[in-house]
Amino acid sequence: MSAKKVTKYDLIEAVYQSDAGYEKKVIQDILDSLLQNIKTSLSDGNTIELRGFGTFEPRLRRGREKARNPKTGEALSVAPHHVAVFRAGRELKNALWELPVEEDSASSK
Repeated sequence: MSAKKVTKYDLIEAVYQSDAGYEKKVIQDILDSLLQNIKTSLSDGNTIELRGFGTFEPRLRRGREKARNPKTGEALSVAPHHVAVFRAGRELKNALWELPVEEDSASSK
């Protein structure tokens, strides 16, 4: 499946084209504010639950004494750190379940 990458601009354009009645600048400001609030909440250690869509949460990754930079091959250590994790909600999982499967990509995995 050759899926198209959807950018923030594409999302703004889609909302604008849906006749929501808002100017593109207003839609962009709302989306930027939403993303900033998600980022701030995750940085504060909070979990964000969007019912019907999914959950964002910070998760601690253990550090490692022996790690390797794949580009240079240099040995280094990695300290414990948090990463953002997304878990899809039931409605999103069901919608993705319905995506058509191409035979070439299904057999290669």
